[in-house]
Amino acid sequence: MPDAEAPEPHGRQEWRTVPELVRWAARRFAPAEAVVDGRTRVTYGELGARVERAAAACLAYGVRAGDRVAVWAPNSLDWITAALGAVSAGAVLVPLNTRFKGGEAAEVLARSGARLLFVTGTFLGTSYVASLRRAAGPAAGPAPEQGPSRGPLPGLPALERVVVLSGDAPPDFLTWKEFLAAGEDVPPGRVRAAADAVRPDWPSDLVFTSGTTGRPKGAVITHAQTVRAYALWSDLAGLRAGDRYLIVNPFFHTFGYKAGVVACLTRGATMIPQPVFTADTVLAHIATERITVLPGPPTLHQSLLDHPARAAHDLSSLRLVVTGAAVVPLRLVEQLRAELGVATVLTAYGLSEASGIVTMCRRGDPPSVIATTSGRAIPGTRVRVVAADGTVCGPGEPGEVRVRGFTVMRGYHEDPAATAEVIGPDGWLRTGDVGVLDADGNLRITDRIKDMFIVGGFNAYPAEIEQLLGLHPDVADVAVVGVPDHRLGEVGKAYVVRRPGAPTTSDDLIAWARREMANYKVPRTVEFVARLPRNASGKVVKGELRGAR
Repeated sequence: MPDAEAPEPHGRQEWRTVPELVRWAARRFAPAEAVVDGRTRVTYGELGARVERAAAACLAYGVRAGDRVAVWAPNSLDWITAALGAVSAGAVLVPLNTRFKGGEAAEVLARSGARLLFVTGTFLGTSYVASLRRAAGPAAGPAPEQGPSRGPLPGLPALERVVVLSGDAPPDFLTWKEFLAAGEDVPPGRVRAAADAVRPDWPSDLVFTSGTTGRPKGAVITHAQTVRAYALWSDLAGLRAGDRYLIVNPFFHTFGYKAGVVACLTRGATMIPQPVFTADTVLAHIATERITVLPGPPTLHQSLLDHPARAAHDLSSLRLVVTGAAVVPLRLVEQLRAELGVATVLTAYGLSEASGIVTMCRRGDPPSVIATTSGRAIPGTRVRVVAADGTVCGPGEPGEVRVRGFTVMRGYHEDPAATAEVIGPDGWLRTGDVGVLDADGNLRITDRIKDMFIVGGFNAYPAEIEQLLGLHPDVADVAVVGVPDHRLGEVGKAYVVRRPGAPTTSDDLIAWARREMANYKVPRTVEFVARLPRNASGKVVKGELRGAR
């Protein structure tokens, strides 16, 4: 089998863009419960009205088609409303990782050229507004090449307005209420016209992901790709009207926003966003909200199975689990089915550069296939495994996983050189992952060419972490690898060469890292070495480091 290919789907959807999908869902499922966020419950009809109001406010503040609008906030009804409102006004959504520190968020805001930002107030004890001000406020100064600042943050001259998703905001920022009020004078016809003007081939979102250089790159995905891919995802998963979907996966990630919000819109399922994962809260939500669908990384589901209070909660409503992002133990699949009575457990594989979805298991696949593979190519895509010399590998032969089809991104935002590195003239996307296809076309990921490792469902890129650790004055050289962790799947381990006479301890360096980078990127252990193993070309031989752990 040189390629694994799925046939093109048949039939035509009633929507080709995200605004069309939102409006269709608001009509089709009007009385059904759309979102449950704490004590707030809104129907699909009410959600549609909220989105239109947010779109009107975007238009009132000058958002034009193609403008980038960022959201830096945890899962919530307001996130859904702000994001869908911006996209309905013709903007391109830029989701920001809530684990980012201020400098990391400012980097993505600068590279995307975002004109408007929706930001949470305080989350997990951190003021995101203060964090952003420290990174891009008056002390930072305007970026000369971008001209003078037009907004409240001199370090981000393209950013014209910041809206705080709460009732309080600094004088030069807007509250959520103030922002929405500005849209009251925008005629409904203008809002509808802006949504109708959105074309299927326009970008719908810009998801930033780091590469081996550590420099953020934004994958450009269109409206047509988004709605088609997640209508397919919903078909393959068996998502249906009446399902109650606990969305623990962060909205800044494709798995949370598209396999969550967009998928629910296509089926009229109820969304229950959860801003922070804790096993106690998940268990309580399943029992009280009668949750039927719970996607997430394997660590999430294992933590529920292992929780000492599990028996005190009624989990009988659960019927569908979709997981991935790591190897899934066969025992986990069997436990979910036998102990929790989950009828459907599926695994999948994807990456931001391919709209977040490449392969997926099918309902009815045996547990061994679900646990040991990521399933087969979704309809409309082709998957192949290619050897280093460019030849296509046969079944069971490892090589780089490559993808071609409608899910492949248009390219990296304003980065044609990086785009050319991963998408060939023939349209095949180089994923950077090493995998094996079996005779039935099921894909098994065996390694990561890019050395990426996954911490509790979050992608961690060693080159980016190494770049940050290298800023410490006592670090002369550093290499980071992923090591197994019972709770998180993998965590980072740093091998560090100290500068002569430097007194820094491992605890010192870890504490410093926690102040400078998102928590999932912080190495859990540091080992000081005299030198790093390097090959003749000067590259660190990470295989030796992994073997030495």
